[in-house]
Amino acid sequence: MAMSFDAYMKDMVKPMREELTRLGINELLTPDEVDAAIEGSKDGTMLLVVNSVCGCAAGQCRPGVAKALQNEVRPTYLYTVFAGQEKEATAKAREYLAPYPPSSPSIALFKNGELVHFIQRHQIEDRSAEMIAGDLMGAFNNYCQ
Repeated sequence: MAMSFDAYMKDMVKPMREELTRLGINELLTPDEVDAAIEGSKDGTMLLVVNSVCGCAAGQCRPGVAKALQNEVRPTYLYTVFAGQEKEATAKAREYLAPYPPSSPSIALFKNGELVHFIQRHQIEDRSAEMIAGDLMGAFNNYCQ
Protein backbone atom coordinates (compact mmCIF):
# COMPACT_ATOMS: atom_id res chain seq x y z
CA MET A 1 0.00 0.00 0.00
CA ALA A 2 1.37 3.40 -0.95
CA MET A 3 2.09 5.95 1.72
CA SER A 4 -0.24 8.97 1.67
CA PHE A 5 1.20 12.35 0.81
CA ASP A 6 0.44 13.65 4.34
CA ALA A 7 2.24 10.69 5.93
CA TYR A 8 5.17 11.21 3.56
CA MET A 9 5.36 14.90 4.46
CA LYS A 10 5.27 14.12 8.20
CA ASP A 11 8.17 11.68 7.79
CA MET A 12 10.06 14.16 5.63
CA VAL A 13 9.74 17.10 8.04
CA LYS A 14 10.34 15.12 11.24
CA PRO A 15 14.13 15.74 11.26
CA MET A 16 13.50 19.43 10.44
CA ARG A 17 11.25 19.69 13.50
CA GLU A 18 13.78 17.85 15.66
CA GLU A 19 16.55 20.29 14.76
CA LEU A 20 14.64 22.81 16.88
CA THR A 21 12.83 20.64 19.44
CA ARG A 22 16.07 18.97 20.55
CA LEU A 23 17.24 22.46 21.53
CA GLY A 24 14.32 22.76 23.96
CA ILE A 25 12.12 24.73 21.57
CA ASN A 26 8.45 23.78 22.03
CA GLU A 27 6.19 23.25 19.03
CA LEU A 28 2.92 25.15 18.83
CA LEU A 29 0.51 22.98 16.85
CA THR A 30 -2.81 24.86 17.17
CA PRO A 31 -3.99 28.47 17.17
CA ASP A 32 -5.00 28.08 20.85
CA GLU A 33 -1.46 26.97 21.72
CA VAL A 34 -0.08 30.05 19.95
CA ASP A 35 -2.41 32.37 21.89
CA ALA A 36 -1.54 30.64 25.17
CA ALA A 37 2.20 30.93 24.45
CA ILE A 38 1.95 34.65 23.71
CA GLU A 39 -0.22 35.28 26.77
CA GLY A 40 2.02 33.13 28.96
CA SER A 41 5.17 34.94 27.88
CA LYS A 42 4.06 38.42 28.89
CA ASP A 43 6.31 38.18 31.96
CA GLY A 44 9.51 37.70 30.00
CA THR A 45 11.01 37.17 26.58
CA MET A 46 9.95 34.68 23.93
CA LEU A 47 11.67 33.42 20.80
CA LEU A 48 9.32 32.26 18.04
CA VAL A 49 10.83 30.47 15.04
CA VAL A 50 8.65 30.05 11.95
CA ASN A 51 10.19 26.84 10.60
CA SER A 52 10.10 25.81 6.94
CA VAL A 53 11.20 23.04 4.57
CA CYS A 54 13.20 25.42 2.36
CA GLY A 55 16.94 25.36 1.93
CA CYS A 56 17.56 28.60 3.81
CA ALA A 57 15.76 27.15 6.84
CA ALA A 58 18.11 24.15 6.73
CA GLY A 59 21.30 25.99 5.86
CA GLN A 60 20.97 29.24 7.77
CA CYS A 61 17.88 29.62 9.98
CA ARG A 62 17.88 26.48 12.14
CA PRO A 63 21.70 26.39 12.49
CA GLY A 64 21.70 30.12 13.32
CA VAL A 65 19.08 29.62 16.02
CA ALA A 66 21.07 26.68 17.44
CA LYS A 67 24.24 28.79 17.64
CA ALA A 68 22.38 31.74 19.16
CA LEU A 69 20.91 29.56 21.90
CA GLN A 70 24.46 28.82 23.08
CA ASN A 71 24.55 32.46 24.23
CA GLU A 72 24.65 32.98 27.99
CA VAL A 73 21.65 35.34 27.78
CA ARG A 74 18.62 33.62 26.26
CA PRO A 75 14.88 34.19 25.99
CA THR A 76 12.69 32.89 28.80
CA TYR A 77 10.41 30.96 26.43
CA LEU A 78 11.25 29.11 23.19
CA TYR A 79 8.59 28.21 20.60
CA THR A 80 8.24 27.23 16.97
CA VAL A 81 5.49 26.85 14.39
CA PHE A 82 6.00 24.98 11.13
CA ALA A 83 4.81 26.84 8.03
CA GLY A 84 3.07 24.57 5.56
CA GLN A 85 2.44 21.94 8.22
CA GLU A 86 0.35 23.44 11.03
CA LYS A 87 -1.24 26.04 8.79
CA GLU A 88 -3.77 27.37 11.31
CA ALA A 89 -1.14 27.71 14.08
CA THR A 90 1.21 29.47 11.67
CA ALA A 91 -1.55 31.85 10.55
CA LYS A 92 -2.30 32.68 14.19
CA ALA A 93 1.40 33.27 14.92
CA ARG A 94 1.63 35.60 11.93
CA GLU A 95 -1.13 37.76 13.42
CA TYR A 96 1.33 38.60 16.22
CA LEU A 97 4.06 39.39 13.68
CA ALA A 98 2.19 42.30 12.08
CA PRO A 99 2.99 44.62 10.40
CA TYR A 100 5.50 42.23 8.79
CA PRO A 101 4.22 40.19 5.84
CA PRO A 102 4.14 36.38 6.09
CA SER A 103 7.68 35.07 5.91
CA SER A 104 9.07 31.60 6.36
CA PRO A 105 11.43 30.91 7.73
CA SER A 106 11.54 33.81 10.12
CA ILE A 107 12.57 34.47 13.70
CA ALA A 108 10.77 36.73 16.18
CA LEU A 109 11.70 37.93 19.64
CA PHE A 110 8.98 39.19 21.97
CA LYS A 111 9.43 41.01 25.26
CA ASN A 112 6.47 41.14 27.63
CA GLY A 113 4.19 40.09 24.74
CA GLU A 114 5.43 42.78 22.32
CA LEU A 115 7.41 42.05 19.15
CA VAL A 116 10.82 43.70 19.61
CA HIS A 117 13.04 42.02 16.97
CA PHE A 118 12.17 40.22 13.74
CA ILE A 119 14.32 38.50 11.14
CA GLN A 120 12.47 37.95 7.87
CA ARG A 121 13.23 35.37 5.19
CA HIS A 122 15.04 37.89 3.00
CA GLN A 123 17.34 38.59 5.98
CA ILE A 124 18.03 34.86 6.33
CA GLU A 125 18.53 33.60 2.78
CA ASP A 126 21.49 35.86 1.95
CA ARG A 127 23.29 35.56 5.30
CA SER A 128 25.29 32.80 6.99
CA ALA A 129 24.13 30.91 10.08
CA GLU A 130 26.90 32.71 12.00
CA MET A 131 25.57 36.12 10.93
CA ILE A 132 22.03 35.18 11.95
CA ALA A 133 23.32 33.85 15.28
CA GLY A 134 25.21 37.10 15.86
CA ASP A 135 22.07 39.12 15.09
CA LEU A 136 20.03 36.99 17.52
CA MET A 137 22.66 37.08 20.27
CA GLY A 138 22.73 40.86 20.03
CA ALA A 139 18.94 40.94 20.39
CA PHE A 140 19.09 38.47 23.31
CA ASN A 141 21.72 40.60 25.06
CA ASN A 142 19.66 43.73 24.45
CA TYR A 143 16.18 42.48 25.39
CA CYS A 144 16.55 39.36 27.56
CA GLN A 145 18.40 40.80 30.56
